[in-house]
Amino acid sequence: MSLPADYFDELFADSDDPWGFGTRWYEQRKRDVTLAALPRQRYGRVFEPGCANGELSLRLAQRCDELLCLDMSARAVALARERLSPFPAATVLEGCLPNDWPAGKFDLIVVSEWAYYLEPELFVQVVERIADSLTPDGTVLACHWLHPIEGCPMLGRKAHGLLAEHLGLQPLLRHEETDFLLEMWGQQPGGIDLGEQVF
Repeated sequence: MSLPADYFDELFADSDDPWGFGTRWYEQRKRDVTLAALPRQRYGRVFEPGCANGELSLRLAQRCDELLCLDMSARAVALARERLSPFPAATVLEGCLPNDWPAGKFDLIVVSEWAYYLEPELFVQVVERIADSLTPDGTVLACHWLHPIEGCPMLGRKAHGLLAEHLGLQPLLRHEETDFLLEMWGQQPGGIDLGEQVF
C-alpha cells in the first residue's frame, strides 16, 4: 500500500529537515541540476506536489509567476509556507494525491522524490491527472533516487517508466547518475529559439 500521512508526520516530528535537503551536498547539487535542466528562464504557473519543507519550492518560486505546492504532512506544509512567505504568489496546500489534485492548468509540473511512496496503480492515476493539467506547451520534470527505499512500494526507475508510458508526451531530456534519474517530457521537442540570427 502507499505510505500514509502518519509516516511523514513522524519524520517531521523528529526533524524539520528529515532528508537533509538543506545540509547534504547530494541534495544541494541535485537541486541545482534540477533547476539547471529547466529550459525556460521563467514559467507562468508551476505545480510542485510533494513539496516537503519547501527547499526546492523556494528555488522554483524565483522562476515563475505563480507557484502551487502540495504536501500531505501538516508540519511540512507549515515549514514550506514559512520558507515561501517572501513570495505572495506562492501557495502551499495540505492534501493527498490523487484525490486533492488542484484545478487549472500548469506550465510546469515537478515530480521530485516522492513517486516511489505510491503504489504503481495509484501513481498511474496521478500521471493521468498530470497529463490532463498541462498547458499545450507545458512540461513535466521528474527526478528520483534510484536505490531501493525500505517500505516504498516501487523504485524510482519504475516511477519514471510509468510516467513515460502514461503521459503521452515527448521525451525532452534524460540525465542519469549513479544515485538519481532526472527526465523531462513535453508536447514538443525542446530547443533554443535563435530567431533570425545568422552565424
